[in-house]
Amino acid sequence: MPTGVHLRDPRQQLFDAAERVLLRDGPNGLTSRAVTDEAGCAKGVLHRHFSDFDAFLAGLVLDLAAQLERQAGALRDSVGTGTVAGNLTSALTTLFGPVPLAIIPLITFRDELRARLREARPGGGITVLAEATIAVSAYLAAERELGRVAAGADIDSLTLSLVGGGHLLFADRAPGPPATAAVSRFVTAVIADAVQRRPA
Repeated sequence: MPTGVHLRDPRQQLFDAAERVLLRDGPNGLTSRAVTDEAGCAKGVLHRHFSDFDAFLAGLVLDLAAQLERQAGALRDSVGTGTVAGNLTSALTTLFGPVPLAIIPLITFRDELRARLREARPGGGITVLAEATIAVSAYLAAERELGRVAAGADIDSLTLSLVGGGHLLFADRAPGPPATAAVSRFVTAVIADAVQRRPA
């Protein structure tokens, strides 16, 4: 590969290349060589910016977590508007997009990567799921304060059901992501009791 290619933002270009490799070839295809080939740069570029490949992967996951945190802002902003089910359906569709789904198994099977993520963020072993959990829990708590979710609703259990079930729903991507109607049915079933029992 050429060594004289100028990269405006090498870290971001390497992250973008890694995401393309992940989506095309899956976690097993994500190697330092595949990333630098995809970015069109020399392999040394990656090692100039990261101490090793696990450090690069940790940076990739943390960059994605920051993106998810920003996307979770839309869920926070939706508190008190639309319907609870509609807001959660939209949020799960965003939080379990193609790149986050591809990164979860990568984190799961790389012990060193999980260790680095735990060092970087409290409770950050499975960072993508942690971001989804924080966002959904905060949203449900805020809706409970407004009375759109029942005062006695168990926010922790609802959150686990939505995030865990949502992950399973989106993870089987052979025919593509689930239809919005399928996600909506799932969300409505999970929160039905808590929403139906809310004060009038």
